[in-house]
Amino acid sequence: MRSSSYSVLPARALRAAAVLALAAGLATTAPATHAATAAVTGTAAKAPATAAKPYMGWSSWSMQSSKYPGLNPDGDYSYLTEANVLKQTDALAAKLKKYGYEYVNIDAGWWRDRTWKPEFDRYARQKADPARFPRGMKPVADHIHAKGLKAGIYLPVGLEKEAYRNGTSPIWDAEGCTTADIVYDDLRTTNGWDSAYKIDFSDPCAQKYVDSQARMFADWGYDFLKLDGVGPGSSKSGENYDNVADVAAWQKAIAATGRPIHLEVSWSLDIAHAADWKKYSDGWRIDTDVECYCNTLVSWENSVDDRWADLPAWTRHAGPGGWNDLDALNVGNGQMDGLTKAERQSYATLWAIAKSPLYTGDDLTRLDSYGLSLLTNKEVIAVNQGDTPPADLVTASDPQQVWAAKNPDGTYTVALFNLADGPAAVTADFPALGFSGKAAVRDLWNHENLGTHRHKITQALPAHGSRLFTVTPEGASAVPLTGYEAESGGNTLAGSASVGDCSACSDGRKVGNLYLGGKLTFNDVVVPEAGTYQVRISYLSGDPRAASVSANGGGAVRHTFASTGGWGTVSTATVSVQLKAGANTLTIDSGSDYAPDIDRIDVPRSS
Repeated sequence: MRSSSYSVLPARALRAAAVLALAAGLATTAPATHAATAAVTGTAAKAPATAAKPYMGWSSWSMQSSKYPGLNPDGDYSYLTEANVLKQTDALAAKLKKYGYEYVNIDAGWWRDRTWKPEFDRYARQKADPARFPRGMKPVADHIHAKGLKAGIYLPVGLEKEAYRNGTSPIWDAEGCTTADIVYDDLRTTNGWDSAYKIDFSDPCAQKYVDSQARMFADWGYDFLKLDGVGPGSSKSGENYDNVADVAAWQKAIAATGRPIHLEVSWSLDIAHAADWKKYSDGWRIDTDVECYCNTLVSWENSVDDRWADLPAWTRHAGPGGWNDLDALNVGNGQMDGLTKAERQSYATLWAIAKSPLYTGDDLTRLDSYGLSLLTNKEVIAVNQGDTPPADLVTASDPQQVWAAKNPDGTYTVALFNLADGPAAVTADFPALGFSGKAAVRDLWNHENLGTHRHKITQALPAHGSRLFTVTPEGASAVPLTGYEAESGGNTLAGSASVGDCSACSDGRKVGNLYLGGKLTFNDVVVPEAGTYQVRISYLSGDPRAASVSANGGGAVRHTFASTGGWGTVSTATVSVQLKAGANTLTIDSGSDYAPDIDRIDVPRSS
C-alpha cells in the first residue's frame, strides 16, 4: 500500500477488501516549541547525501490503484507497465524536470502478473514480470537516466512467502545459505499484509539476502527504494511486525553497494520509533494511503484531510537527512483528482510547508492548466526545497488553523487553512507567531505583495480553502510572555484533575487526569488591559483530544488539541481568549470527554 501500494488495500478497510489480486497472490505501525521559536531537531545522525532536501518526482501507485475510467482497462492495478512508466518519464522530463522533479518511482507489482502471481529468480529475488516489463528493469532505469532523471523501485519488507520455496533457494553470493536460514523456524509472518516471512537477522545469511537484493537494484541502476508494509506501523504492532532490523539491514546493504540509493519506509509508521526511522532511512510515511481506491485518484475525506490532524506530532522529526512523507500529491489532473480547486491548493500548501517529498501520482501527459500552475509555482516549491524549517501548527487543531515557521532570515512562512465544510475567516495573529507590530505580507500562490499589515492577517476562505504567505516583520518586537505553571498551588483543580511528574515539562510537573468533568483553573492571570490575548497552552497528549477554554466564568470555547506524539512529549497550541484588565481566571475543562495533560500557559503582556 503505498503504504499500501503493495497491499493495495487502504488501512481503512484493510483496506477495502483484500484486494482481489492480492488475495489471490498472497494467500498459498525538550518539548515541541512554538512555530516562532522552533528549532528543527529531526536531523538524522547520518550523511544527508540522498535526502538533503525533500525529493520530488512521480509515482505509479495512484493511477494503479484508481478505478477512474480507462486507467486500468486490463484489470485492477494493471496500469503498471513499461510503456506507461516510460510515457510518464518523458512527460516528467518535458514538463516538470526544470522545476526540480526528478524521481520516477515504480511502485508495487513490477514482479507480479495481472493475477498478482509473482516472479522470482533462483536466488529468491523479485524478477520483472515479462508482460509488464518485457525488457526487464535495467532498460527502464536506463531510459529514465537518459532523460536526466532518477529511477525508483519498490519492495515489501520481509521474505515473500512465494520466494521461500520450502527453504531450498540459495542466497546469491552466500555459499551454504538458503532461504531456510534467513527466516524463523516457525515461519512467522510480517509486514502490513502478512505476505512475507519475518527475517531472522541473528543468522548472517539474512544480511546476505538483503545485500543480494540491494546489489541487484544497484546493478540495474536504481536510485530509490520504497520499503513497504514496515512496522511497527502499517496497521500492525507486536514483535512479529517490528521491522527496525530490516530497515537497518537495508541501510547497511545499500551503503555496501557504493551507489547512493534513497531509502523510503512506509506506511503509518509508529512515531515511538521515530529515532529508528531517522537513523536508518531517508524518509518515512507518517500516514495511511492518500488514495481513495475509488473512481478518482483521491478524495478530500478519504484521506487527504487526515494529514492536518496527523502531521503536527511529526513535525519536529523532519530535517536534512530525513523527511516526513505525506504521500502522493495528486493535484494536477482536475476531475480525475476528485477535488475542488480550493482543495487542490490546500493539499499542495500543506505538503509544501511540511517539507514533505513532492511526488505526484497524476497522469503527467494530461495535466490541466490549474494543476500545472500548482505543481510548478516556484515560490511555493522554494518553501519546500529551501533551508527553511517545516511549519508547525500554531493554533489549536480546529477547523480554522494557522501553521507557521520562523525562517533563518527572520521572515515567517504562514499558511491559513479553513478545513470546515463552509466558508470562514481565518486569522493569523502576529503575537501568536512570536512578534508584535507591523509586517509586510506576500501571497506566494498569487505572486502578489499585499502591503503592510498591523497585528494580524485575516482572510475569508472557501470550504477547505487556504492561503500561503511570507510575512516579513517591519520594526517588530518580540512578544513578552508571562508563564503560569499548571501545577502551581495557586490554581484550582476540580473533579479527577491531579498533579503528576513530567520530565518533559518546564518545571518537571503537570496537571493530568483531566477527564469526564476534570478541570484546571489558573487563578490570578494578570494583564494590563482588556482585550483578546493569544494564550499559548503547553500540553501533552498521545492522541488528539478536546477541551473547553474559558475566562472568568464566561462562555467556553471547545478546542481540539493535536497529538504531541506521546505522553512524554510537550507541544503548544495558541488560543484566543478575552481577558479583562487586572486579575483573571482561565479554565481548561475536559467536559464529558478526555482532555490533554497541561504543562503551563504563557500569556502575552499586552493584547
